[in-house]
Amino acid sequence: MIVVSAASGALGRLVVDRLMTRVPAGEIVAAVRDPGAAADLAARGVQVRRGDYDDPASLRAAFGGARRLLLISSPELDPARRLSQHLAALDAAGAAGVGALAYTSFLGAASDGTGVTEAHHATEKAILGSGLPYTMLRHPYYSEAFLNPGLRAAVASGELTDATGGRGLNTASRADLAEAAANVLTGDGHLGRGYDFTGPLWTYPQLARTLAEVSGVPVAHREGPDDASGALRWLNGQVRAGALEAQTGDLQEVLGHPATTLRQAVTTALRPAAPGGA
Repeated sequence: MIVVSAASGALGRLVVDRLMTRVPAGEIVAAVRDPGAAADLAARGVQVRRGDYDDPASLRAAFGGARRLLLISSPELDPARRLSQHLAALDAAGAAGVGALAYTSFLGAASDGTGVTEAHHATEKAILGSGLPYTMLRHPYYSEAFLNPGLRAAVASGELTDATGGRGLNTASRADLAEAAANVLTGDGHLGRGYDFTGPLWTYPQLARTLAEVSGVPVAHREGPDDASGALRWLNGQVRAGALEAQTGDLQEVLGHPATTLRQAVTTALRPAAPGGA
């Protein structure tokens, strides 16, 4: 049995989809806070169990019989609460006798326990101390946060403005990260490893050129002032400092093929919406 936690979220659903191409649906468990939100997965033959990060008893029941478990990190932003939820999930995994665990961590969490990596770093340490066979899947920022249908506005205006100083971003698509997780959950040779996943490096000047090529409309790039606020301003500063330029071959290794390119991501982002807005 393969259990996917937080399976009704965007990443979790993609992982379940990939798993269904590898194992029978009945051997997949979708652990979700609200089973009603995963009725479509149940209709496809997936076992749906209630597994709420704030309800340890539900996690123990949801993880029961798991040969492998994908622990998708909590969306909780408060580091202390997020860590508490992760520790409850680890305790439940141990109590349920989970055979092996894969955890969706974040790039840099192996060595850095500050900022966005705080809860991930502490969770990794707890996993190492738990005795559970493990694989760390350290994700970069999702490409979809930057390469999405909102880019149509740049095509419409003929201008793409940003405040990243022309530095690179090593983002990866959810689809690639989900496929990598499914490969780890169903393959061999991954236990005891920590993967630092990065997608192909891209910059906003490259993005402007790619938008023009894909759309057939000239799109100029302009470096603007950093007038963003909060998390976006912080992130822009990280990009300008080169903090998102690290590159590894881990994602391509686990995928067994190259990761999604900038052109492929832009083509998807500019694709007309399906009828009905789906």
